[in-house]
Amino acid sequence: MEMIANAGRAPSSVRIHTDLFQGTDEWLAARCGMLTASEMKLIITPTFKAAKNEKERAHLYELLAQRITKHVEPHYVGDDMLRGQEDEFEALAIYAKHYAETEAVGFITNDKWGFTLGYSPDAIVGTDGLVECKSRRQKYQIETFVVHVAEGSIPADYLIQIQTGLLVAERDWCDLVSYSGGLPMAVIRAYPDEKIQAAIEEAAGDFERRLAEAHDRYLHAIAKSKAVPTPRINREIVL
Repeated sequence: MEMIANAGRAPSSVRIHTDLFQGTDEWLAARCGMLTASEMKLIITPTFKAAKNEKERAHLYELLAQRITKHVEPHYVGDDMLRGQEDEFEALAIYAKHYAETEAVGFITNDKWGFTLGYSPDAIVGTDGLVECKSRRQKYQIETFVVHVAEGSIPADYLIQIQTGLLVAERDWCDLVSYSGGLPMAVIRAYPDEKIQAAIEEAAGDFERRLAEAHDRYLHAIAKSKAVPTPRINREIVL
């Protein structure tokens, strides 16, 4: 099911995909080949400049490959990620009890720039808010309170993702929930930053233009070399 944000108001380019569940094959298919908030840090630097480095180029080719094949290659799921998935449920339950009721949605997209950006929030709150949960090792949770809660600032590791999420979802605020079992839970509210979001839009637009150019060169190379197609063999990955 797809829901248009701000129904009944001015037309919106925001699409909330309520029938998708994060981590499922359907969710992966919806994100296939799309630049998303969690990956935006690969194409924009901490100083909000368009990245021109190995990680950015690797991501360009990864998304181009997904657009060509309509296939997302599996990634290794480590212990930290598994712990994070479990911690997210606990953090959201605590947040809902002490702060605000939340609603789970699988994916949000916005195509108002002539290309589509995606964002998978951990939850939404009413019509105005977002929630982004992070599972932290205890040393980083202590640092979060000492540095970021005290200053009301978002840790640099999450700033680009949260600002992209606010940009895509067109929401008024996002609560960063920092969770580490055994320590107090930190909640830091972020608001849209026009300067950062303008830099995100510029970097994303430049990335999409270069991705399209690379796609054209790929098609030209395929035709020129008379490359022979090969079948895909799906092999089960044992972790």
